[in-house]
Amino acid sequence: MVVVHVRAGTEPSAIQQESGLMSANVGDTVTLQCFYEGDMAMHFSWYKQPLGEKPQVISTVYKYDKAPTYYHEFKGNPRFSVQSSQGINHLSISDMKSSDSATYYCGSAHSNVIEFGKGTILNIKGCNSKTVVEQSVSESVQPGDSVTLNCTIHTETCAGEHIVHWFRHGSGESHPGLIYSHGDRSDQHEKSPEAGSPTQSCVYNLHKRNLSLSDAGTYYCAVASCGEILFGKGTKLDIQGGDVQVVTEVDMRILVLFSIIRTGFLLCCLIIFFIINLIRK
Repeated sequence: MVVVHVRAGTEPSAIQQESGLMSANVGDTVTLQCFYEGDMAMHFSWYKQPLGEKPQVISTVYKYDKAPTYYHEFKGNPRFSVQSSQGINHLSISDMKSSDSATYYCGSAHSNVIEFGKGTILNIKGCNSKTVVEQSVSESVQPGDSVTLNCTIHTETCAGEHIVHWFRHGSGESHPGLIYSHGDRSDQHEKSPEAGSPTQSCVYNLHKRNLSLSDAGTYYCAVASCGEILFGKGTKLDIQGGDVQVVTEVDMRILVLFSIIRTGFLLCCLIIFFIINLIRK
């Protein structure tokens, strides 16, 4: 078994990365700087973590290699480049897009120790200021049914992929909880009928199957756009039959109570009958 130690946060680290919030405009070029000290670390990497998602590996490089290795959608993408040499491992992103909004981490590894920088939050401004999120008000279904919750995003363009999140606020919960990211988008991309308006409608769906009473609540669609989160007003999902279950539980309690009383009554009768027989003898 291999044990890997991860160090980040306030602990001393050889990785020195710019932390906090960095803003940029669409089309800009940004360089995220990362410095390291000492000779222990041999491998260096960059990670991208969009809001509500797990980190994605952008690149890795061995200390003595001339060029880094890129992964996933960053492989062969000329917008992303890494400058790596003695003491530095900088990430440059050109022609910034709204999808570049995320937290970026610089990391290093040696032996069984992995270290991360504090992370830089990159906020892309000016990408789309006319985004509106709409949802249906409510849906009513039976337990065991399936339902499709719609989220319509009115935006200037449907090109590319929005970062869509779904949250559920159940009864008795203090805050909505994230349940799903990247809802399936349908093929409904209809341009607004208004003359001269470039607005389009992008529809995202959340499918729920075999519903139970625990699925009841208000579902919110949220879209990450231009470094901010835009929420819909929420769709209230009512699971019919909830009252029937409550009544059934009450009836069961009453039946149990009557059963206890009846058992006690029978026990008392047996005791009295036994005492009478003793007295007669």
